[in-house]
Amino acid sequence: MAATDWRQATVARIRPETPRAATMTLDVPDWHGHRAGQHVDVRLTAEDGYQAQRRYSIASAPADGPPQITVVEVDMGEVSPWMVSVAREDDVFEVRGPFGGWFVWEPEMAGEVLMIGGGSGLVPLMSMLRAGAPARLLVSAREPDDVLYHEELSKHASEVTFTYTRWAPREWTGYTRRVDYAMLREWAGAPGPRVYVCGPTAFVESVANDLVALGHDAANIRTERFG
Repeated sequence: MAATDWRQATVARIRPETPRAATMTLDVPDWHGHRAGQHVDVRLTAEDGYQAQRRYSIASAPADGPPQITVVEVDMGEVSPWMVSVAREDDVFEVRGPFGGWFVWEPEMAGEVLMIGGGSGLVPLMSMLRAGAPARLLVSAREPDDVLYHEELSKHASEVTFTYTRWAPREWTGYTRRVDYAMLREWAGAPGPRVYVCGPTAFVESVANDLVALGHDAANIRTERFG
């Protein structure tokens, strides 16, 4: 089957990630694997025939077997509330993919990379980290409870830096603001490494523009955005 064909996916396992997010392991017939950083389309069909479709990044590494997607519940969303709060093991919906060829990491890519993720933008970066990408990681989240894969990040990234935009723990001494020019100048260091940036559209555009202003080659900045 081609990547563009819709296939039935059965929920094999569900693992909570945060109070508002969950990771699903999917059993997809004729799944031929993916590249770290790719995504799939998901389609839900209601009993009355109404359909809703969304795109979700793959969180698992290519070597992990069945694909895993991590879904963050969006207020008033059509798909994510069902995926996070209603779906159970053995539920079935449709998927197609994987898609994406620019925002990917391959083992033959030499050198350390920088990764910057905002909110659920961390998902495709996690696929790359699990695949072995040598990376320094900057994570922007509203608060500590919103950080995906919190306990696992330090196992894969050589360095993990957090910035909290809503509130931080009382003893926190790190960043407490949105990612900006001054933060990137301090954190990213000298231009040179490939940079992967993923998150909401405004976040990605702001970060990418600041990186270019800091001297990073636009050709080395790979972006994925949503919303």
